[in-house]
Amino acid sequence: MHLDQGYRIDLLVERKVIVELKVVERIAPVHEAQVLSYLRFSGCKIGLLLNFNVKLLKDGIRRFIM
Repeated sequence: MHLDQGYRIDLLVERKVIVELKVVERIAPVHEAQVLSYLRFSGCKIGLLLNFNVKLLKDGIRRFIM
């Protein structure tokens, strides 16, 4: 899958799931907008936003479905 420069998906799983990785204090609306933009541009239906800067990883997972 090719997106124009400036758009770089961190991980694409089976050409179906976009995974965006972050290490931030907290997820900001711009991070969510980034995943939603990737979903729209790519045609994928599922996106995951993972923040590794949390004590429990389950608290850093945000799922998006288009």
